Amino acid sequence: MSAVGVRHDKAALSSGCGVESGRMGWDRMNQQFGPLLHTISIWALAAIIAITFHEAAHGFAALRLGDDTALRLGRATFNPPKHIDPMGTIFLPALLLFLHSPFLFGYAKPVPVRSLSRSTSGRCAIRGAAWCGSRAGPGINIVLAVIAALLFHLVDYLPDTAAQWVAENLKNALTIDVVLAVFNLVPLPPLDGGRIAVGLLPDALASPLARLEPYGMMILIGILFILPMIGAQMGLDFSIVSHVVAAITGEVGGSFCGLTGYN
Repeated sequence: MSAVGVRHDKAALSSGCGVESGRMGWDRMNQQFGPLLHTISIWALAAIIAITFHEAAHGFAALRLGDDTALRLGRATFNPPKHIDPMGTIFLPALLLFLHSPFLFGYAKPVPVRSLSRSTSGRCAIRGAAWCGSRAGPGINIVLAVIAALLFHLVDYLPDTAAQWVAENLKNALTIDVVLAVFNLVPLPPLDGGRIAVGLLPDALASPLARLEPYGMMILIGILFILPMIGAQMGLDFSIVSHVVAAITGEVGGSFCGLTGYN
């Protein structure tokens, strides 16, 4: 990951007592915390927007289908704190980043959804909320990824001091949104793909899959982290899901950049 070198004008500090020691202290702090703050600045905004819009889309989709549960609980909103889970959104990704994990993982508070109202008709009435509501999250992330790719065209018109920072934010936004969309379509509850699969499959297959939902998070952790760790001890690569998600993400992200005319 590249870092941006920021020039600080210290002319205003050229007079007064303790200027040199103060400048040296500032330089040391900048060397210690500068890269960390830069990394946070180019990832945090993109992640917050991607996660907030993903969860809010579920709430608004449920409301459109006649379920006002998310609205009454304050989850049909674009206010980020309403969707943040302290453990899954902050602590776990930060811990994995600190441990230099090859795969970052996190989650937000799930949006509560009841069964569809009796007024719902058409395909949603047949296939249920799992089919209709769960598509909204990955769908909005795809829209955000396309917007990020389109906004790359504006980078060339920005001052040099801002262009690289904005470009890194857009690149990370594109990456995060595509990863969220692709990863959440893995057909395992409680991921969106699992709920979509439950709504599409015949009862003989949907019922056993739906019963996995209470254990889905532990299964994901096992597949993403524990299994690769076991494989590493054996000299084998068991990071199958990570490789598949990374490959699909790269292809989808590259396609978006190509379709929007920015390569």
